[in-house]
Amino acid sequence: MNRFEGPGAKEARIRYLDGDFQVASPGAYVRCAVTHESIPLDELRYWSVARQEAYVSAAVSLRREIEMNPSLRKRG
Repeated sequence: MNRFEGPGAKEARIRYLDGDFQVASPGAYVRCAVTHESIPLDELRYWSVARQEAYVSAAVSLRREIEMNPSLRKRG
C-alpha cells in the first residue's frame, strides 16, 4: 500500500492498456496476479493487456508469460 494511505486504503480496479492504464474504481493499490502482493499505483510498471493482470516485477511478469505459453521455454 502507499505509505500515505493508511490501513483503510482500498484496492483499485484498473483497465490495463498498451503503455498506460485507466483507473476504473479509485484505490491506492492493485494486487499482483501471481504473488498477490500489493502494488501501489505509483509503482505499477508491469501488466498484461491481454490478461488484464498486474505484476510486481519484470521477473514475475516473465514467469507468468512462460506459464501461460510453455513453448517460450524451448526458445534460445
